[in-house]
Amino acid sequence: MIVINLDVMLAKRKMTLTELSKEVGITMANLSILKNGKARAVRFSTLVALCRVLQCQPGDLLAYRENTAE
Repeated sequence: MIVINLDVMLAKRKMTLTELSKEVGITMANLSILKNGKARAVRFSTLVALCRVLQCQPGDLLAYRENTAE
């Protein structure tokens, strides 16, 4: 499964979800879905905007983990 480490990057950048929402132009609801791992897909344009604002690479936000629950 793919894990989104948005909370880790926010902590590293000392930024709140509200600040990120304003900078990126994505609603708090959609960012919360990403942060909580409930997203089923991420648009490249969203990923680009997140990387631009957080000054990171896509690999800093996304990670692959074996799904041991299956």
